[in-house]
Amino acid sequence: MAVTETKGITDDDFQKFREFFYRKTGIHFDDSKRYFVDKRLVERMQALKVDSFRSYFTTLRFQTSGEELQQLINVMTVNETYFFREEYHFACMISSMLPEIASKKRPGDTIRIWSIPSSSGEEPYSIAIYLQEYWNDLDKFNVELMASDIDTTILEQAKKGIYSERSVGNIPAHVTNKYFHKDKNGMYHLDADTRSAVEFSRVNLSDSADTRKFRKCDLIFCRNLLIYFDDVSRRVAAEAFFDALNPGGFICLGHSESMSRISGLFKVRKFPEAIVYQKP
Repeated sequence: MAVTETKGITDDDFQKFREFFYRKTGIHFDDSKRYFVDKRLVERMQALKVDSFRSYFTTLRFQTSGEELQQLINVMTVNETYFFREEYHFACMISSMLPEIASKKRPGDTIRIWSIPSSSGEEPYSIAIYLQEYWNDLDKFNVELMASDIDTTILEQAKKGIYSERSVGNIPAHVTNKYFHKDKNGMYHLDADTRSAVEFSRVNLSDSADTRKFRKCDLIFCRNLLIYFDDVSRRVAAEAFFDALNPGGFICLGHSESMSRISGLFKVRKFPEAIVYQKP
């Protein structure tokens, strides 16, 4: 018997849940994700010892604390990443974007960089390592690195800064040796100074109360997230990023994403290293 039949998750139940989850997160599950969604719903129902989807859905919608919704978000979101992923954006940051940003600043001014979704920390920590290794003007400015995700479990994991060999596989060996130490179990521990350089926080891009806290950013990395959104949610996210950026600030999207197809708020910038998007 199928898992969905065991717990009685009907097509109508799936539609109700899909609409609810979309309203809460902006993430849309199409029909091809049905097995993935049902499997995780059943896991949470079993964890709460709830026998029917109707009872579980009632808890999900009306629980005052919102704890179960957060638990479900944690298991529904995908966290697949590694250090120096799509490295051309980091090279573009050092060679093209930061010099342009810095030219409008005075020594000692703040440069704010926001990474969302942070997942388990590989992207924001990659930014921190890249800045330390390759940006000669790092000491001239007060650089703030912010990292956000909707998944609270993965945020706690990110703060610990412990990674598998696969996660660090793209980093040059001499850089790995400089910033990590390997324990007896083969796990790589990021040094405390680099971990302390990144401030992690939970953010739901579909919630204006969350995104309103982010302002005066100079550079945003939002890579491989908007592919999980529909057109309406993408436009909401684009507007949030536009409000968060300083004039002249940049945003980097994943290789399969295009801001031009989402919003006309940004202009396309074609640098030698990468195509990025800029707030006029």
